[in-house]
Amino acid sequence: MKTRIRELRAKTGLTQEELAQQVGVRRETIVFLEKGKYNPSLKLAYRVARALGSTIEEVFIFEEEDLA
Repeated sequence: MKTRIRELRAKTGLTQEELAQQVGVRRETIVFLEKGKYNPSLKLAYRVARALGSTIEEVFIFEEEDLA
């Protein structure tokens, strides 16, 4: 899974720490999400998308092998 978190976070002017605080996780979780090394729960994905003013589909890019 790929994400646009870093790009969207930069557009909104949020730091990793600020985004983490808004969605209720540690900064390290945001780092792992940005690198695509952590698959968030639906609840966390929704919170991240809302904090970035986007939809889940705009933030998280699922590839066919991710869905298999």
